[in-house]
Amino acid sequence: MESRAKALGHPIHQMLVPFPFGLLSTAVIFDIIYLIWGNPTMATVSYWMIIAGIIGGLAAAPFGLIDWLAIPKGTRAKSVGMIHGLGNVVVLLLFLASWYLRYTTPGLVPYIPSTSALLLSFLGFALAGVTGWLGGELVDRLSVGVDDGANLNAPSSLTGPATRSAR
Repeated sequence: MESRAKALGHPIHQMLVPFPFGLLSTAVIFDIIYLIWGNPTMATVSYWMIIAGIIGGLAAAPFGLIDWLAIPKGTRAKSVGMIHGLGNVVVLLLFLASWYLRYTTPGLVPYIPSTSALLLSFLGFALAGVTGWLGGELVDRLSVGVDDGANLNAPSSLTGPATRSAR
């Protein structure tokens, strides 16, 4: 099934998701650099990357919801899309909580992450890996947002080759 939300012929959700995924992943990389070298500038960069990633995720979400609502009920694509979408809501909430702790942790230099803030961002990063894979499953395996002749019930890419539906 083709995307219901397009710009210049391309699915908007698929165009926007690399931004939050990349920004939030980069925030974790800067956190790791901060942990290794202790440079507080790296923690500050991570803080701002999280804000940008959350904004990007909020921008991408409505377009994903529009596409998900168009998927026929009772298909594997519908259930994979639901897990993908809800998982990404949790990812954003984990990073939002991490950001909040960085902003409000008393006694610390602004933006320096507490252990809890780091743990939340690392958990968000791990979950984003899973939800990103599910998004890839939707697009690459099930052709959601790409092809009206998609096989919305193709088996998982972990189980073997997919078969295309008749056109």
